Amino acid sequence: MKTNGKIQLLSPQVANQIAAGEVIQRPANVLKELLENSVDAGATAIQILLKDGGKTLIQVVDNGSGMNEKDALACFERHATSKITSAEDLFNISTKGFRGEAMASIASIAHIELKTRTVDQELAHAVTIEGGKVKLAESCQHPEGTNAAVKHLFYNVPARRKFLKSDAVETKHLLEEFSRVALIHPHIHFTLHQDDEESYNLPPGTFKHRIIGLFGKNYREKLVPIEEKTDIIRITGFILKPESCKKSRGEQFFFANGRFVKHSYFHHAIANCFEGLLASGAYPSYFIQLEVDPKEVDVNIHPTKIEVKFTEERSIYAILTATVRKALNQYHLTPTLDFDQETSFNHIPFTSSDAPKEPEIKVDKNFNPFKSQEESQWKKGSSFEKRTHPAGWEKLYEDDTGKNDAGQPIIVAEEENDPLFKPNEIQEKSRFFQQLQKRYILTEDQQGLIIVNQRRAHERVLFDHFCNAFEQKTNSSQQLLFPEVLEFPSKDFVLLKSLLPDLEQLGFRLHEFGKSTVQITAVPADLSEADSKSLIEEVLAQYQVEQKGNSTIRDNLAKALSQKLAIRQGHELLPEEMETLVVQLMACKNPYSTPSGKPIYSTYPYNLIDRQLG
Repeated sequence: MKTNGKIQLLSPQVANQIAAGEVIQRPANVLKELLENSVDAGATAIQILLKDGGKTLIQVVDNGSGMNEKDALACFERHATSKITSAEDLFNISTKGFRGEAMASIASIAHIELKTRTVDQELAHAVTIEGGKVKLAESCQHPEGTNAAVKHLFYNVPARRKFLKSDAVETKHLLEEFSRVALIHPHIHFTLHQDDEESYNLPPGTFKHRIIGLFGKNYREKLVPIEEKTDIIRITGFILKPESCKKSRGEQFFFANGRFVKHSYFHHAIANCFEGLLASGAYPSYFIQLEVDPKEVDVNIHPTKIEVKFTEERSIYAILTATVRKALNQYHLTPTLDFDQETSFNHIPFTSSDAPKEPEIKVDKNFNPFKSQEESQWKKGSSFEKRTHPAGWEKLYEDDTGKNDAGQPIIVAEEENDPLFKPNEIQEKSRFFQQLQKRYILTEDQQGLIIVNQRRAHERVLFDHFCNAFEQKTNSSQQLLFPEVLEFPSKDFVLLKSLLPDLEQLGFRLHEFGKSTVQITAVPADLSEADSKSLIEEVLAQYQVEQKGNSTIRDNLAKALSQKLAIRQGHELLPEEMETLVVQLMACKNPYSTPSGKPIYSTYPYNLIDRQLG
């Protein structure tokens, strides 16, 4: 509509595309809206088909209540919804969606083919829409339920399509949205196919069964149940044992009245409960359901309805904290003092022959303080005995130069030492190397003292090592005596598959070994076999943290590997190892900071020391 003034009313098509910018930012948002519609329709079986990370096809087929001919067209109108009828209904929301914007927004930026039928109709209705315009509306054959296929997303908004990520990244986001819906509805049978391959087949079951089905069988022993019911809230679900938590935040799920939500305040409550129990850099993992009166929660504060507000947030915070701590204590996951321990067995009776004896005090009667200490100490009759040494003991130290036959330094690697930490030929010698608090290396040069952070130094050395391996395209492997088989959640498995070429260039040999499973047959030659099983999982978790920046895939992978394999603070080093590490650090292109930008060493010039202490 045009007016005589400057302000003009937008056309419905433009308005829908603007709304799409708020609701539909990537393929995962489309999948979320379609799945929620199927759940609200009462479906007991839902099938999902994805192609090319959702860019080419997102199809959701359900056996829900379906729609008649009129509703099949009306659902694409903006602000058309069956979920609410008045403003009062906003304060008693029990469905997933209610705004009536999703289908209209999707239709404005994609091709949609919809087929739907209700139980009391003989024929189904098919609707085809392209760019918000109805191209076809006719009757067809289709079972009860709805089949919605979204094709060529953002085909008419090239700027938006250009900013979509790779298929692997978009698939990862799709699987995250799928997990959020599938987790909280374990009574629904979900199947998901990616590019004609089945990724999930989740039959109906309990909440615990659904977690295991989504994240792997190894979660069976990791889950700790929590449950609490008060007048304000009912809390159920599971937390992960502290030793099983990872360095990624991916497995943190809050559900409020059956809807996935994000709530930083409640997350803080759980993080406090896990304080002191997690390894460095790890985050708590949880799957928690919150059930409150719908009138006490506001879900209408964000277009995607992920953020919510609770009326009794402080009370819920306290109840949640107490519930999680109770579970941790009940399953002996926190150090406790057992005051109820049986103590009757601690008293050991003794017989008369075992009667306690009065302690004896031995005194050296020959001690004379006016004589030399050595003469008095070894005088016959003293309470000390003179030490003896085997004959020829001096020869054991005559050739102890710390070098091998080739004249190179001998470095004795402790069992805990990282196998990648190997010395190169040392070309220059420093005057001394001293470890401070098992965290820092103190050394010097002609200018002054140098304090090196040993972990950060090793991280820089390893990062350059992996970057060189990528550039040279040659890195030897060693076969594992017993190949390891690892199972991953599908979203991690998709990421792993995208990294396989780069991992193989570093020396890993990974092969697909069934659905969401890989077999490790070889690792880099300078890597211990003992690290192979846990290494891949932790590198994936660290990689997901690193990839949020603007670095390349290989740089992110090199960062993740170097952070995982670098020696830890508190690791004792031999003088030769300290020297080797410092020499290798100084040979790096950038010895001043880690790949993440943290400083590695600090210098203290002698002239400054002289001014202060000289």
